[in-house]
Amino acid sequence: MNKFIGVSVLSGALAAGLVIPLTGLVDLGTRKVSETVESLPQELVTEPLQIRSRIFAADGSLIATLFEQNRVPVPLNRVSAVMRQAIVAIEDSRFYSHGALDAKGTLRALVRNQTEGSVQQGGSSITQQYVKLSLIAKAETAEDRAAATAVTYQRKVAELRYAIALEKQISKNQILERYLNLANFGDGAYGVQAAAQHYFRTSAGDLTLPQAALLAGLVKNPTGYDPTNNLKRARDRRDVVLRRMQELNLITAKQTAAALKAPVVDLAKIRKVPNGCAGSRYPFYCEYVVSKLLQNPALGANAKERDHYLKTGGLSVVTSLDPRIQAAAQASINEHTKPRDTAVAAITVVEPGTGVVKAMVQSKPYGNGKYQTAYNYNVEKSYAGGYGGFQNGSTMKAFTVAAAIARGLPLSYRINSPQQIDLSGKRFRTCKGYTRDPDYQPQNSTRSGDLTMIEAARYSTNTYFLQLSQRTGLCAPATIAAKLGMYNAQTLGPLDQVVSFTLGVGYTTPLMLSNAYATFAARGKYCTPLLVTSIKDNAGKPIKTPGRSCKQALSPQVADGVNRVLSAVMEPGGTGGRLNFGKWDLAGKTGTIQDNRAVWYAGYAPNLAAASVVADANLPYTNLMYGHTLDGRDIADPTGSGTAGPLWKTTMQKALPGLPLRRFVPPTPKVVGADQKKPDDEKKKPREDDNRGRGNDRTR
Repeated sequence: MNKFIGVSVLSGALAAGLVIPLTGLVDLGTRKVSETVESLPQELVTEPLQIRSRIFAADGSLIATLFEQNRVPVPLNRVSAVMRQAIVAIEDSRFYSHGALDAKGTLRALVRNQTEGSVQQGGSSITQQYVKLSLIAKAETAEDRAAATAVTYQRKVAELRYAIALEKQISKNQILERYLNLANFGDGAYGVQAAAQHYFRTSAGDLTLPQAALLAGLVKNPTGYDPTNNLKRARDRRDVVLRRMQELNLITAKQTAAALKAPVVDLAKIRKVPNGCAGSRYPFYCEYVVSKLLQNPALGANAKERDHYLKTGGLSVVTSLDPRIQAAAQASINEHTKPRDTAVAAITVVEPGTGVVKAMVQSKPYGNGKYQTAYNYNVEKSYAGGYGGFQNGSTMKAFTVAAAIARGLPLSYRINSPQQIDLSGKRFRTCKGYTRDPDYQPQNSTRSGDLTMIEAARYSTNTYFLQLSQRTGLCAPATIAAKLGMYNAQTLGPLDQVVSFTLGVGYTTPLMLSNAYATFAARGKYCTPLLVTSIKDNAGKPIKTPGRSCKQALSPQVADGVNRVLSAVMEPGGTGGRLNFGKWDLAGKTGTIQDNRAVWYAGYAPNLAAASVVADANLPYTNLMYGHTLDGRDIADPTGSGTAGPLWKTTMQKALPGLPLRRFVPPTPKVVGADQKKPDDEKKKPREDDNRGRGNDRTR
């Protein structure tokens, strides 16, 4: 008897809109129900909808979608009328005529539940369902989620009170819009727009009758009625919706019959939106962009908050990736390497004068399978996926050249550069004093003799640049390198000022080196690498992001001089001569580290710079000549121009034709200087590369 008294009292309270105290309720925990209801606020505070964010390339094409829930909100007027009818028909057919609750449905459910002695039937209106979904969405802890889904009277009554308050604040159409955007439609699709795209590759506004009926049927049990789990159950549920719509005279018998014959869904055409960078065409670039976004304080107080906002805030992130140049670099990698190679190859392309990172490609595909990797070989170790670079050999000579020109030494400056020199115990000036190597006799593997700076660069003569380093000291080239963004990619600290600095020191990355060389191309204008160009929130409002940051790191005259010196490398007879092509002004430098464990080519035109590397990426690092393959073949003679150079050349050959033709500015007569001696026009072609003589960094 008490059970039915409880029902009567409770139903009376509900009918009155829960405006009277419920302290008179008895049995079945009604005192707890009363306490729960009276402690509730009158207004439902909802969390913003979780909306997927998107990352775009510079041309607007999609790179990746990030989300915790795959959702794309749409206004109700962009949802087809038949979809609105279907959801109301099956979930709450009296939605537009009753208040916050459907009294008939609620009383029917209460009677059954009291008879059974527990909550067996819901009877919830769409407003109540929306309240429940909102409470689940804002639950932050396991306890909150359990409370939001608990099968108890306390929860049901709490939802009712919130629902009553909500219907006093917003219209029925607004509630329906929120409900359709919040609901789970199964198989990872949240909201009607994402569901329409997922199951039918259409929009919510273009849903047909059978399509709408299927989606409307899913919300009651998104997993159980999911057609990808059980096609028959999905069909049966869809047909229930269709017959209910006919019963309510929303559709005719003829429309019902036709819709019942329609296929449920083409499982082969279901489009699952890839979540995150792993499903992107450019996964390594994408992940590096995300790592930069997680450092942006405008997206949250810490990395956890930023990550959540990035996956739920509906952000639009535009990057500097240029799909045309990315495709050029990828084509080069495909032409010269294979994923199964034991050596790895990587290349980054940067725009001089802006720091815009146009492309980032490597030979090992993204993944955890065979011949795959999660390491990004183009970037530093400051984020989880960064490999941390490789030693870069004689590409460091460019900074010694810049220091010499800045000190007033002309390009015609001659030094007698024998095949081998003894620098044991010789002092080299650093920023903090002096350094020396007690046992150091470096040698050349190319041309020796009385050489100018241009000639020494053309042949990559080690003994010339080591002696030039004695004139400039180590502080000046190290300082210039730092100004151009060079640091140790493993430790993230400054490069060591050691005697062999000019022959390669520390670890660098293709991104770092290409951007440093881009500074020479931009006549001394250094820009920090730029990957993210804009961020907008879901409303289209810009979010602050670190933008273009450039400064004049070198005088234009010094940069012009470096460009002339490095152009000589690509002239006939130079170590990079085989890499020259076409009508473009080009400059570059080879690099090979001790024991051939890595080979480099860094080069540029006035408006595009790139750096490529081929290396052993597995401990213990070994000579590329010993059992390593590239493009499926053994590497017989690893060199900067012959091994890494083709990657650079093919990339630039494919990328430059889409850019304006520009020329280097010739250096001033003062920078060039008067040649003290006509060089011996020796016809011998130097054996590339450069640091085979003992003397480059020996710590690795």
